[in-house]
Order: sequence, then C-alpha cells, then structure tokens
Amino acid sequence: MRLDDQPSVTHKEEQLPDVEAHITGTVWKVECEVGQEVEEGDTVVVIESMKMEMPVEAEDDGTVKRIACKQGQPVSEGDTLVVLE
Repeated sequence: MRLDDQPSVTHKEEQLPDVEAHITGTVWKVECEVGQEVEEGDTVVVIESMKMEMPVEAEDDGTVKRIACKQGQPVSEGDTLVVLE
C-alpha cells in the first residue's frame, strides 16, 4: 500500500457545551461527580431560587470533566456549573 492510498485521519475533539445556570440563585445540591457518565436530561445540579428548587440538566451525553460550583454558592444566569467531555 502506498502512502497516498492511506485514508487521511483528522482528529477533532467534539466540544460539548458547558452546563450553565439558567437562573440566578444558590447551588442547593450537586448531583454528579467528576468522571461520572451522564446522559442528556440527567439532573447534574439543583439551584434554589425564589424558594423553589430548579434542576439543571445535561444538554448532551458526556463524562463530567470538572464541577465548577459547590453547595451554597451563589450563581448567576449563564455561569458554568459543570464541564462535560
């Protein structure tokens, strides 16, 4: 087989979107761990806002790479809570 006949391989990592707060509030509970596999729709964090508990769900399947919040932490809309890979 000649070198020209080998298929070209492009290594491009798919970048998953970070899981972000959809409302301003306080992190009530972190429901995932680093290394955990999550599926689209799984609750990863619960935010308390206006005396209501709001689940924050993963928007894609992936593995938790980093947790960017902790229980009791105030968060604003758009803040990154969990990073998936």
